[in-house]
Amino acid sequence: MVVDAPALPAVETPRLRLRCAEPRDAAALAGLMNEAISLRLASWPVPYTPLMAADRIAGVRMAAAERRSLPLVIERRSDGTVAGWISVSRAPGDGSTALITYWLGDGFQGQGIMREAAPAALLEAFRSMDIARVRAAVQADNTASLAVARLLGMAPLGPGRIWCPARGRDEPCLWFEIDRATAMGARATAGALRD
Repeated sequence: MVVDAPALPAVETPRLRLRCAEPRDAAALAGLMNEAISLRLASWPVPYTPLMAADRIAGVRMAAAERRSLPLVIERRSDGTVAGWISVSRAPGDGSTALITYWLGDGFQGQGIMREAAPAALLEAFRSMDIARVRAAVQADNTASLAVARLLGMAPLGPGRIWCPARGRDEPCLWFEIDRATAMGARATAGALRD
């Protein structure tokens, strides 16, 4: 069954378009996923096939239609090339908390793409989902993801663990969190500084 995910307009930044994942993205997402990226993610195993990507997309589109998830493909506005993924999804058992996941394909890292995409996605999640806070689970040695958590203004919650179905085990991580008021206040302050 194909699920439409209406009312999820694309979020545009100067260089990027963040839009709801679509079936046509399956091959591109599968092509970007490799072992090095997968090792940093809880639920993206390798090998990652287009069929696996299509199944994920179908599932997240259903969740998006119910406002339980904001599954965004990151694409360059200049040519429509898919660069990566960022999603915010409600945590199991806690509807007021969401988890953010983000990654870029190897050829798109180090270009400031996630610095541009992550704040826009976070604000859209707070605008479009009825959530009080967003959390991130980051491996302690993942300096790029730690920098994104800091960029988003997320406060450290300390060490913890996260279930990683990609590898079938619990793994250590550092937890971070930002609440709605802090995120929206930072947005208002940034807007006032630009004016």
